[in-house]
Amino acid sequence: MAVSSTTSTTSTANSVGTSASTASSAADIQNQFLTLLVTQLNNQDPLNPMDNSQLTSQLAQISTVQGITDLKTLVSTISGQVDVSQSLSAVSMIGKKVMVPGTAEKLDTDSTGARVTTPIGVDLQADAASVKIAISDSSGRVVRTIDMGQQSTGILTPTWDGKDDSGNAMADGSYTIAVTATDSTGATVTAEALSSGTVQNVAYTTDGVRLDLGLLGQFSVLDIRQVLG
Repeated sequence: MAVSSTTSTTSTANSVGTSASTASSAADIQNQFLTLLVTQLNNQDPLNPMDNSQLTSQLAQISTVQGITDLKTLVSTISGQVDVSQSLSAVSMIGKKVMVPGTAEKLDTDSTGARVTTPIGVDLQADAASVKIAISDSSGRVVRTIDMGQQSTGILTPTWDGKDDSGNAMADGSYTIAVTATDSTGATVTAEALSSGTVQNVAYTTDGVRLDLGLLGQFSVLDIRQVLG
């Protein structure tokens, strides 16, 4: 799906329309409040007029209404700026290879006969005494376990040579990865498997700006863990 300038323009127009509608609604509420206050002052009992504290309270409420109006306008403006920033960031990613949460791994043979695997990774949330990656074939059978040993927090980038645990070359095709990590006591450490793909285009959806990575699916800019180039 190619980036649609029409969709982007429509989204921006809708954002502006929403901001104008919000401001108009808040202004209507404020005007109604002022009308009620003036009516109350005009019809108050001359023998028992509103005291200063009551008037101060009413005026404070007017200030609150204005504050809410200003806050809504500010939030709407910031939201629009964030949308534009994310759009520009997303477009700049087209053609780049990135790592995102996923378990897909692919093994191929290139024109020179060399075995080629797509880059995989691990997002390790805390230091671990042991990190292992299990690679399974399409039937779910684990064919290779990569023991990375002790690792520090961060993004890890292990490599697979396309062979099983016995050193036999595996067939070209799709595989999946699973990550397990534990600390020195054997307790589980949070670790997320990462797959890589090339950003093919940008999609503007009801969920916001999405990066289309082909067979891997669509992802938010915030899903990117690493840019490979």
